[in-house]
Amino acid sequence: MSTRCSRRRFLKRSATLAGAAAMANSLHAPSVLAQPNPGDKLRVAVIGAGGMGGYSVACALREELVALVDVDENTIAKVMSQSVKDKAKPRIFHDYRKMLDECRKDLDVVLIGTPDHHHAPAAIRAINDGKHVFCQKPLAHNIAECYALGKAAREKKVLTQMGNQGYCGEGIRRVAEYVAAGAIGAVTETHTLLDRNFGGTGGRPPSKPVPPGLHWDEWLGPAPYRDYHDGLHPFSWRDWKAFGTGTIGDMACHRLAYPFMALKLWEVKQFTVECLNTKGGSEEKYPQDNVVCYHIPARAAFPACKCYVYDHQALRPEVMKELESKYSVKWSEATLFVGTKGYLDNRAQIIPDAAHQEVPAPPKTLPRAKAGGPVEDLYACIRDGGTPVSNFPDAGGPLTAMALAGHLAQSAGIGGKIQWDVEKMQCTNRPEMNEFVRREYRPGWEV
Repeated sequence: MSTRCSRRRFLKRSATLAGAAAMANSLHAPSVLAQPNPGDKLRVAVIGAGGMGGYSVACALREELVALVDVDENTIAKVMSQSVKDKAKPRIFHDYRKMLDECRKDLDVVLIGTPDHHHAPAAIRAINDGKHVFCQKPLAHNIAECYALGKAAREKKVLTQMGNQGYCGEGIRRVAEYVAAGAIGAVTETHTLLDRNFGGTGGRPPSKPVPPGLHWDEWLGPAPYRDYHDGLHPFSWRDWKAFGTGTIGDMACHRLAYPFMALKLWEVKQFTVECLNTKGGSEEKYPQDNVVCYHIPARAAFPACKCYVYDHQALRPEVMKELESKYSVKWSEATLFVGTKGYLDNRAQIIPDAAHQEVPAPPKTLPRAKAGGPVEDLYACIRDGGTPVSNFPDAGGPLTAMALAGHLAQSAGIGGKIQWDVEKMQCTNRPEMNEFVRREYRPGWEV
């Protein structure tokens, strides 16, 4: 920042842009306001530097990396030696609460890449401090947190972005534009393969000493205290209810996003989620081999639709197997749209190829992301105006909440149906399931 005056002008301009963006829906044309001085750099904090946090670090280094937070000293040492090197001299923290307390006046943007149970506690604190926020998917650990973050972002008039990279891409928009153009008629079913199988059975392994350099209390954060044990840090926490969100939480923000955008599922105020298959699970771990179906009621522009979600490729339905056999289609992480006139995949490709050639390519009607990835798009909106494509209130929050509603059906068991009221944020037919809508927090970590 060249001068104190320049910084004030930049922040005032950013606040104006954020306020305008908060008024716009994520699929509406973006507003464009004045651009800051090209020499100005955003002041960035990174929370969670390992794994997907590496993307945050790389994006922060394109601006001004002010602070780096991670609970593992070994991770910080590796990032500092291999990525940061002499490009920046960030302040180092192991607790993002302390970082925000000490650095709030020195920050414009916070990038979050922690395990799922920390997403909302970190994001809400940054938002309440008036910072623009990027958070990896899933946006939150439970449904209530999704809407708390969206509400806070609107009230504080900050720009936000969830890290479901495909939502920034061309492919998902072409799918939506083909559907809107009626290329396969009215969509009556979608089939989404997540291609993961997080979860398991049983309780906790035996307690073990905390590994050197791991700040265990900060790793637990908002979750109930437990001793350190195998199967948690740095990756397998996804299996555990206290820390991860299972397969549907982890991956549906990528793959269910296709029908979410194409069918405008954020408009739906009530739907039913049915569990068709589930296996295992325990008080501690998520079930596996899950199949759920979202029954979406008819709306003015759309007929009733069934959106099926499968944990992995081995569970794929007969319609996908038939297309494989007949047209040599290959499925892994994928979504198939079934319409009254044909089939469309998540590459915006009508099946078979011959049918695709017969359909004129629809015009590009949806706004595109301003820049390549989700953080890049957030940066561009801060500077140029507009709404990040997967912002918390309009896209990231409702999409994650819909995905996490699948947990309620899984908890109800095979044949269990959950009638979900979006605005009331309640299961209306099985009130006992509402205990899974939110969680309790250790003191000092509340959302």
